[in-house]
Amino acid sequence: MINKKIAILGSGNIGLSLAKGLVKAQISEPANITLTRRNLAALQPQAELGFQTSNNNFNAVKEASIIIIAVLPQQLNKLLDEIKASIQVEKQLFISVISGVSCADIRKQLEAEVQVVRAMPNTAIAIGQSMTCLATDNASAENLNLVQSMFDTVGTSIEINEELMTSATALCACGIAFFLRSIRAASQGGTEIGFHAHDALKMAAQTAKGAADLLLQLSSHPEQEIDKVTSPKGCTIAGLNEMEHNGFSSAMIKGIKTSAIKAGELYKED
Repeated sequence: MINKKIAILGSGNIGLSLAKGLVKAQISEPANITLTRRNLAALQPQAELGFQTSNNNFNAVKEASIIIIAVLPQQLNKLLDEIKASIQVEKQLFISVISGVSCADIRKQLEAEVQVVRAMPNTAIAIGQSMTCLATDNASAENLNLVQSMFDTVGTSIEINEELMTSATALCACGIAFFLRSIRAASQGGTEIGFHAHDALKMAAQTAKGAADLLLQLSSHPEQEIDKVTSPKGCTIAGLNEMEHNGFSSAMIKGIKTSAIKAGELYKED
């Protein structure tokens, strides 16, 4: 149990999912978590569950030991200017889930040498299945372990070098959409060969889930599992080769690279 006050600034999907995960895993109590949002009425369901809610970021930060920043990159500088005077450097840990913003960027805008950990979860956090990447340039090992324990309540986390965080955004955060599009395409193929749309989608989604679990549970490599289902002159290899002739792997790689470039520019565009 974390017996510390937590403030989540910008309580959208990511912030709310993390708050619920912390409570569900008995890492924190609702009364110790303050959720902030401009539209306070949108947080009424959370208030009824015992969470503290506020539209005053300054006061939320002043009373918290752990501050999670979950606003859009374009909103960050204004938010940091708003809370700057409420910071207690020696007592507070900052966690940022904002794309393209370095730990140094946050300290520079705050004009304070606070400890910062970057976290990049994805939208599967809503069902406790996020892949979250963590990085820091100045947080203590104790604080990094604390942050990892928090995000492990809503999926799996891994520590990476900070220079790879923008790449993690493309692979894991944007990657959710890439895999969803792949599943949609598979379901459309299923409909074309005779299945009703809802059946095809269920079949495609479960097949994708099974493929992922093969890799995770067996610590296997994709090609190793592909070899198990491809036979000489068979239908699987025929389908795979047709996809590759049309640029399947190349399109995925190029898409990830493009998203990584864009993710690195989001904060700078402000």
